[in-house]
Amino acid sequence: MRVLVGVSGGVDSAVTTYLLKKAGYEVIGIYLKMHSGVNHSENLKKIEKLSKKIGFSYVVEDVEEEFRKEVYEYFIKSYEEGSTPNPCAMCNKQIKFGIFMNFLEKYNCEKAATGHYVRNDGKFLYEAKDKNKDQSYFLFGIKKEVLPKLIFPLGEYTKNEIKLIAKEIGLEEFATQKESQDICFIENSYIDVLKFHFNPEKKGKVVNKKGQKIGIHKGYAFYTIGQRKGFSLFKSNKPHYVIGIDAKTNTIIVGDKKDLEKKLVFLKGVNLFIDDKIFECEAKVRYRAPKLKAVVKMESKTKAVVKFKEAATGVAKGQACVFYEGEKLLGGGWIRGAK
Repeated sequence: MRVLVGVSGGVDSAVTTYLLKKAGYEVIGIYLKMHSGVNHSENLKKIEKLSKKIGFSYVVEDVEEEFRKEVYEYFIKSYEEGSTPNPCAMCNKQIKFGIFMNFLEKYNCEKAATGHYVRNDGKFLYEAKDKNKDQSYFLFGIKKEVLPKLIFPLGEYTKNEIKLIAKEIGLEEFATQKESQDICFIENSYIDVLKFHFNPEKKGKVVNKKGQKIGIHKGYAFYTIGQRKGFSLFKSNKPHYVIGIDAKTNTIIVGDKKDLEKKLVFLKGVNLFIDDKIFECEAKVRYRAPKLKAVVKMESKTKAVVKFKEAATGVAKGQACVFYEGEKLLGGGWIRGAK
């Protein structure tokens, strides 16, 4: 069986090709050129070495225009609107498991594989064995129709085990190289990227819940919900947390820690692996947030209300709220509001 494997020049995709070859698959590597800020020539040198070492052919596809429209512009627009974007989840949905799947037919492959840390039984995705590296949260947007075509060899391994395998098969340089950044198009700071589109360093006012000016900030894009540092208050003897961002007026609203607690979260762009319109689950509102018991009620095909049994904190517009049943991923959506 021919499998199209996303290769990047990193240790995870390198070991993925090895494990698939070892399992008897015919491997075709594919390198996606997604952003000009990435050193493609350096990555391709590594992939060339890897292909000779493991024994597979590879192809290169330029998806820069699609990436710009679907991920980069979404990232910029989110900040312009005062949201906190999640470009990795969007990239997985639109590029890595969207456009990528179109190449299966072009290269006559039956399956697709990547180096993501997640497990798949063809109907559902599950958290990886390595909970510190688990990437299921970022994959909530994958369409369930493509799950039978996907293979995730790293789901049953820890990161340390993958590095050990790399060393054992002579891929020392892959095992010891610096890990890539989460957001591929950010070289130093996301603020530097935003500067190409608007002035993110324009100072503005900090107000309390009554709308009274109580301080100044260095630019609303520097902040996200739940943040308690980085802004200056005229007078304060207690901690203040960002509880709201108004991009139009360049204002951030601060309050008490209690103000961060939300029991109702409203979602758009919901994607589910189940057909239920109302269901109980555990949900989390950020990648590193704890799972909390909740009831999800679908309002339409893509909108939902999540009612938490205990309050969630740090609920930020633009982030993903993702649903689980134990280790099983049920789906998720993009946060559009909370109360």
